[in-house]
Amino acid sequence: MGHRLGRPFGWLWGAYGTSALGTWLAFGAFPLIAIEVLHAGPAEVAALSSVGTAVGAAVAAPLGPWVEFRRKRPVLIGMDLVRFAALLTIPAAFALGVLTFLQLLLVSVVVSAADITFRAASGAYLKTLLPAEDLLVANARFESTAWTTTIIGPPLGGAAIGLLGPVATVVADAVSYLLSALGIRAMGGHEPPPERRESARVRAGDLLDGWRYILADASLRPLFFNTALFNGLVMAAQPLLAVLMLGRLGFAPWQYGLAFAAPSIGGLLGSRLARPLVTRFGQHQVLVVAGALRAVWPVGLAFLGPGTGGLLLVIGVELGLIFCCGVFNPVCATYRLERTATDRVARTLTAWAVTTKATTALLTAAWGVLGSLFGPRTAIGLAGVLLLATPLLLPRRPAAPLAEPRSGPESGPGQGPESEPESGPGRGRGPESGPEPEPGQGPEPAPSRA
Repeated sequence: MGHRLGRPFGWLWGAYGTSALGTWLAFGAFPLIAIEVLHAGPAEVAALSSVGTAVGAAVAAPLGPWVEFRRKRPVLIGMDLVRFAALLTIPAAFALGVLTFLQLLLVSVVVSAADITFRAASGAYLKTLLPAEDLLVANARFESTAWTTTIIGPPLGGAAIGLLGPVATVVADAVSYLLSALGIRAMGGHEPPPERRESARVRAGDLLDGWRYILADASLRPLFFNTALFNGLVMAAQPLLAVLMLGRLGFAPWQYGLAFAAPSIGGLLGSRLARPLVTRFGQHQVLVVAGALRAVWPVGLAFLGPGTGGLLLVIGVELGLIFCCGVFNPVCATYRLERTATDRVARTLTAWAVTTKATTALLTAAWGVLGSLFGPRTAIGLAGVLLLATPLLLPRRPAAPLAEPRSGPESGPGQGPESEPESGPGRGRGPESGPEPEPGQGPEPAPSRA
C-alpha cells in the first residue's frame, strides 16, 4: 500500500481502468445484437467468438515485429482509436438500418487484432516505464483493477441493456477506448527511441521471431505451453457449463450470472496478495504453487447438481480458481517481462497472445464436438482431468537473471533501468493482466490471462 509509481504510470493505470470498465459494460452485447437485431442462429453466434478471435489473431501475427521497432505510446493510442472507430460503426449502421452479421464479424476481427497489438506494445512500454523492482506492483494493480471492473461492470451493463438495448453498451465501450487514448496521451514525457533495424519492412522470417525466442528460453518455454493449454481448457468448458446449468439443470439466468460474478472477489483478493507472497516466499515458489493450485478446481464442476447445492458448488469452485489466478497472473506477467529482452518484448508478447487465442478457439471447437457426442458433463470432466496435468509444464527451477546490455539514455519519466498473465490487461487494455473478454462478448469467467 502507498507504493508510488509516478504520474505517468498513474495515467496509464487510469486509462486501463476506464477501458476495462467499458469492456464489462458491454457484456454480451454482440451476441444479443446478433440474436435480437439480426435474428442469427447458434452457429453464427458461436462464430462471433471463435472465428472472430482466430482470424484476429492471424491478422495480429505480423504486427508484432512492426510494433517492436516503433515508439510504443503512439501504437497504444493508435490501437485505442482503431477500436473506438471500429465499434462506433455498429451503432451507426444500426441507426441507418444497414447493420449486418458480416459487419459484426469484421468488427470482432479488427478489435481482436488491435487487442493483441495493444497488449504487445503495452508490455514493452511498461518495461521501459518502470524499474524492474516495480513491475510486480504495477501488474498487481492492473490485475486488481481488472477484477474490480469484472464485478461491477456486467450488472451495470445488464441494466443499461435492459433500459437502452445492447447497442448503447457498444457505444459506451467505444467511448472508453477514446478516453483510454486520451489518458495515454496525457502521460507526457519522452519515450526513448526503439532499436533501429536495417530495413523498415517486415520480412517473412520476422513473423516467427517471437516464437523462436520463447522456445529457445528454458524458463519461458514451459510457461508458454502451460498458459496456452490452461487457458484453452478452462475456456473450452465454459459454453458446455452454460448448456448444463441453463438447460438440463434448470438454473435461472440470474443464478448463472451470480455463479461467475460473485467469485470475482477472489481475483481482487489474490492480486492484492501477490506481492506480499512473493516478498515472503520468492517469485518462483509463488509462480509454481499458485499455477498448480489453479488447476485443481475445475474438475469439481463435473459433479454439478441442481438447486442451491449446485449453485454453491459452482461459486466455490470458481472462487478458488479465480483466487489462484489472481495470485498467479501478475507474478506470471512480471516473470515473463523479466525473462524477455527489451528489444524482443513486443514480438514475444504477440506470439504469446496469438497462440493463446488460437489454442482457446481450437479447444472450444473440439470440446463442442465432445459435448455433442458424450454430453456436457463428461466433456467438462475431461477438461478438468486434463487440467490436472498442466502443472507439469510449469518452470521447475528458478531462472538465472537475464543478462541484457544497456543501450542509450533512458529519458522516460519515472523510468528505471531496463530490466509480464495472463497476462496483459483485459481485452488487451493494460500491460499484462486481468480477464480478457472478446469484443462485446463479456467476461471469461475464470481466465488465467496470460
